[in-house]
Amino acid sequence: MPPWRIHLNSYREEIWFHIPERVGLLNITSEVEMALEKSGIKEGLCLVNAMHITSSVFINDDESGLHEDYKKWLEKLAPHEPVSNYLHNRTFEDNADAHLKRQIMGREVVIAVTDGKLDFGPWERIFYGEFDGRRKKRVLIKIIGE
Repeated sequence: MPPWRIHLNSYREEIWFHIPERVGLLNITSEVEMALEKSGIKEGLCLVNAMHITSSVFINDDESGLHEDYKKWLEKLAPHEPVSNYLHNRTFEDNADAHLKRQIMGREVVIAVTDGKLDFGPWERIFYGEFDGRRKKRVLIKIIGE
């Protein structure tokens, strides 16, 4: 192997959630930090993504007022009811709003790994956003580096 070539390692883990309400936001930072520790990777990138089309992963502040603001704002942008307002719900679903909320909040985040730690800015934490809960769903953690 040429001296300029770096050998990358990878680590994959799934974490599962069951949010009992239709909508919920959950701080998953500690779960991601535990996965990083298990990986042994000291320098690289950590991808965290929702594996369901009605949930999200995003980074922001862990402040309860902000979380309530998110819920109200998303409900104004894509109200759950009346469910008949959405063409998707003609497929005997009632979750079209959850698909739209996920699109707004995003599918995944990528965080730099520096010296074996998630390299966050001030107040940054990782959240799982659920917009069509009441059943088990999963999040993928994929860490690549050395």
